[in-house]
Amino acid sequence: MGARVIRLGTRASALARAQSALMASALVEAHPELEVEIVTISTSGDRSQSTNQAGADWGTGVFVKEIESALLREEIDLAVHSLKDVPPLITAGLTLAAIPVREDPLDVLVTTDGRGLGDLEPGCRVGTTSARRSAFLRASRPDLQFAPIRGNVETRLRKLAEGQYGAIVLARAGLHRLEIDAACVVLEPELLPPAPGQGALAIQARAGDREIAQLVEPLHDPATAAAVRAERRLMAELEGGCRLPVGALGTPGQDGLLHLLGGLARDDGSLSVADATGRLDAPEELADQLAVRLRSPGAGERRRVVYA
Repeated sequence: MGARVIRLGTRASALARAQSALMASALVEAHPELEVEIVTISTSGDRSQSTNQAGADWGTGVFVKEIESALLREEIDLAVHSLKDVPPLITAGLTLAAIPVREDPLDVLVTTDGRGLGDLEPGCRVGTTSARRSAFLRASRPDLQFAPIRGNVETRLRKLAEGQYGAIVLARAGLHRLEIDAACVVLEPELLPPAPGQGALAIQARAGDREIAQLVEPLHDPATAAAVRAERRLMAELEGGCRLPVGALGTPGQDGLLHLLGGLARDDGSLSVADATGRLDAPEELADQLAVRLRSPGAGERRRVVYA
């Protein structure tokens, strides 16, 4: 009898394939009798990477829709996503079957010579298509020019090297998973709260598929799952998304507690950054409490900045 073949769906980018390879190796390590076939699927988000401008549907699951459709059609058995690409409301008929241990969740400022944010010259062109990154960094450096940039990690680094930008902002996890050694400075979460779920992966399966659920169970990390549940709940409560300026970072403690940092940039140009601590086994309750504080200016936030 041949090995059981599991079809794993993913985007075709180098980062997505690297992430899926990690999950495939973990599956085979947990179940040596398995054979994992990686199936690459083109998404609408991938197909729109030729322009620096984000499309009208940006932030609505453009990097997962086609993969989810393949999963629902049973063309693949499971999917691996960057969790930050998955909308808070999970598509009907699907479930997040496992959340593995998280990579570094923070953002980094990448330059050709390793300069920090405070070292950039006034007017420096900083590449990011994220409203969150632009809003929070502009609060500290309103004299910088924040310009859209698209493409995969390698493409963005090439644009930086060519001088199209003086600096770019990337997720540190992507550089680590691609094993890219770039000159960069970590942007602390109080300065730039990361995207909810950043650095975490999501293994998605069909709801009710018990066999797949059992296969991926060894890859699930409850502490990471609790942290990102809090982050995603906060995003949903604040009506944030991929292009909206909401940041969140959950940090599990050793004592059954969960620390949650959140940030919100409002349309009037003001920022609120606040934090709270609650029970690790009640992440949504903690997120709801923090959402109330962030929606109420002055209610205990760490900083509030207004910029022109």
